[in-house]
Amino acid sequence: MLILGIESSCDETSVALVKDGKKVLANLVSSQIEIHRKYGGVVPEVASRQHLKTINPLLAQALKQSEKKKEEIDAIAVTFAPGLQGSLMIGLMVAKTLAWLWKKPLIGVNHLEGHMYAAFIENEIEPPAMVLLVSGGHTENILFSGYGKYKLCGKTKDDAVGEAFDKVARLLGLPYPGAPYIDQAAQKGNPEKFHFTEAIPDSNDFSFSGIKTAVLYKINELKKNQDFLPINDLAASFSKSVADTLVKKTLKAAKKNEVNKIIITGGVAANSQLRKKMADECKKEDFSLFLPTMKYCTDNAAMIAAAAYYKFISGSTAMDGMNLKAVSRLPVTG
Repeated sequence: MLILGIESSCDETSVALVKDGKKVLANLVSSQIEIHRKYGGVVPEVASRQHLKTINPLLAQALKQSEKKKEEIDAIAVTFAPGLQGSLMIGLMVAKTLAWLWKKPLIGVNHLEGHMYAAFIENEIEPPAMVLLVSGGHTENILFSGYGKYKLCGKTKDDAVGEAFDKVARLLGLPYPGAPYIDQAAQKGNPEKFHFTEAIPDSNDFSFSGIKTAVLYKINELKKNQDFLPINDLAASFSKSVADTLVKKTLKAAKKNEVNKIIITGGVAANSQLRKKMADECKKEDFSLFLPTMKYCTDNAAMIAAAAYYKFISGSTAMDGMNLKAVSRLPVTG
């Protein structure tokens, strides 16, 4: 089954063609990072305009790269939630137009489900598994029992982890988006130099607002006593604390729900300390760990097409079609 996927939930425009949920024939992504960097974050109206400019050229390029014609496509998949309303509407408009013109089924995909299925593209995974979904807008532990069978086991009480990385990067004078720059700095620093206490340690939920404030206080303290900031050490210590918290709570949730498979997905799944820490702990616990490669961690249309494939073969598309609407907030667990 060949599915054309479209993703435009935030500031990446992406078009992909994926066969049977796994064989990626094309996965093109146009990033807006450089455009939004001068603002220090995503500007919704600017993002929508950029999607309009790039989505049709990407579609043409994806068809050319995959060497597929519209007649060979079985269905069209599109992100309809959650995300920026205007950005979502651009992708939906294009997907609905193509579905109408080409007479193809239209499958709506929750962006968070897409992230979960990013791990399925290159891995053979049999549910159940505990998912750690970490991105700029989400930090959640989700019990994945099968398509459409999800249970929320923990979520952030305040900042998502990706948001915390961006805010701490700003405090350290690092560019936007913060996560990759903090990761680079952390690899040159001492993670034991500073200690940042874990928030709500006895809860299943996460909290990253406090650690962001703790970093601010530490920076102010250091500025009073010395002429330079140990940026690499601060980045490494912050990253270690975040990784320790994410790993500890995810393993706790897995054990509580009696599963021995862990999936990490979302943009922050690219963080090197998190990947290493989780790999080490899973090895100790004899758990299986599944990670998307870096190109599937961030927003992309291949994961949307993959999620749509599993949704289609499970018969979970009754509410899809031309009635799909953009929804800015929608939990994956319903």
